[in-house]
Amino acid sequence: MNLKNRLRKVGPCKWELPKNSKPGMNVPALLFLSERLLKNVEEGAVEQVANIAFLPGIYKHSIALPDMHFGYGFPIGGVAALDYENGGLSPGGIGFDINCGVRLLRTNLTEKDVRPKLSSILENIFRNVPSGVGKSGKVRLSTSQLKNEVLEAGAEWAIEKGYGKERDLKFLEEGGCMKDANANAVSEKALTRGAPQLGTLGAGNHFLEIQYVEKIYLPEVAKVFGINNENQVCVMIHTGSRGFGHQVCTDYLRILENAFRDKVRKLPDRELVYAPAGTKECDNYYQAMCCAVNFAFCNRQMITHWIRESVTKTLNISEDDIGLELVYGVCHNVGKVEEHEVNGEKKKVYIHRKGATRAFGPGSPDIPEDYKNVGQPALIPGSMGTASHVLIGTDQAKDLTFSSVCHGAGRLMSRHKALKRFRGETVKQMLKERGILVRSASWKGIAEEAPGVYKDVDEVVRVCQEAGIAKIVAKLRPLATVKG
Repeated sequence: MNLKNRLRKVGPCKWELPKNSKPGMNVPALLFLSERLLKNVEEGAVEQVANIAFLPGIYKHSIALPDMHFGYGFPIGGVAALDYENGGLSPGGIGFDINCGVRLLRTNLTEKDVRPKLSSILENIFRNVPSGVGKSGKVRLSTSQLKNEVLEAGAEWAIEKGYGKERDLKFLEEGGCMKDANANAVSEKALTRGAPQLGTLGAGNHFLEIQYVEKIYLPEVAKVFGINNENQVCVMIHTGSRGFGHQVCTDYLRILENAFRDKVRKLPDRELVYAPAGTKECDNYYQAMCCAVNFAFCNRQMITHWIRESVTKTLNISEDDIGLELVYGVCHNVGKVEEHEVNGEKKKVYIHRKGATRAFGPGSPDIPEDYKNVGQPALIPGSMGTASHVLIGTDQAKDLTFSSVCHGAGRLMSRHKALKRFRGETVKQMLKERGILVRSASWKGIAEEAPGVYKDVDEVVRVCQEAGIAKIVAKLRPLATVKG
């Protein structure tokens, strides 16, 4: 069955897979792609979008965003809203790296200000923020400290311990803490994995990047976000919940597969196993997932603090003079309880965003007061050597994607293939010749994340804008990158 051949173009950069494309679909699938991006989408990823439509209580359509590629259960770039009472929660629709997410810090500096000391800034950040596979943090917590102090407090714990400023919380999704977290829903194994890793970057596609503003598309909106000038320097942070979140997901996949074998048999893919709404398993998974979300919020907050320390120390300028203020922090890989309008009625749903970014528009009660008139920033990281973007959501996104946009460029190539094609030393030198410095825990990490491994992020965000689900506010280019 070739589902790609059944896609029908229904608007600019919008494709529908009809409900009858695969027996058992409860709703159609809606994919946001240009013809160029569609060519590189795996057939398996399209089938995964169709499979999402089998889930109970799903509203409107299953969704795939333009950075979509094959994942576990859901494709990365997959979105679905399931009824709060008649649907449920699927760990495969949230992902293993729960609350992998992005922060953007703005500064008062220009590229000209930092270029002479760029190498020193990069080295100090690399030394100050532990990175790499399995890396342990500088702050050693016991499992009881993690459980009793961090998991239900999120970024608030880090602020209380001196890692940042109270006003940082104002510019974080959920204020840096999901209040439904219950540490008693988390396994000892997850606690053991997580305790040594708080305050670490990790590996894979995670990074810390010094960037400059190349182009501002919506000056009035950018100004609200504190992005005032081209060549303004910013810092982007991209990491998640490390081994802790991975273990939470692993634990509950096993629990749900054992508890709901009859429901798994009815699914087109066992990786879509879900916790039915109203069950203790659903409540427990949601509470444990919230703990992983809070771990990631806290993790990024500590890293934010060490980046501020590194930059101020290297430049010997006060933090107030440098700026280093938080523009915003977003989640990817998350499940939320939200209200959305469906056929003119407000519906309470479990929204799944896997490799997707929330993008609430103007007037939303869930975004900072400072941004109420323009909407929430959606931060879209690119790959080393390409660009990152700041977007805002639109009213159309409410109807089409439950206020969701892409989360990055999306992979074109597996890590295994990347290692066959690229050498870390060669990639680093190529980037250096373009004025981009790279520091990594391993050559392997650079090779796996070479720019050629990813889709064209400019095309991905163009599709979001062309389809009407986002507007591009600003484009940023890398100056220096720390890779895990």
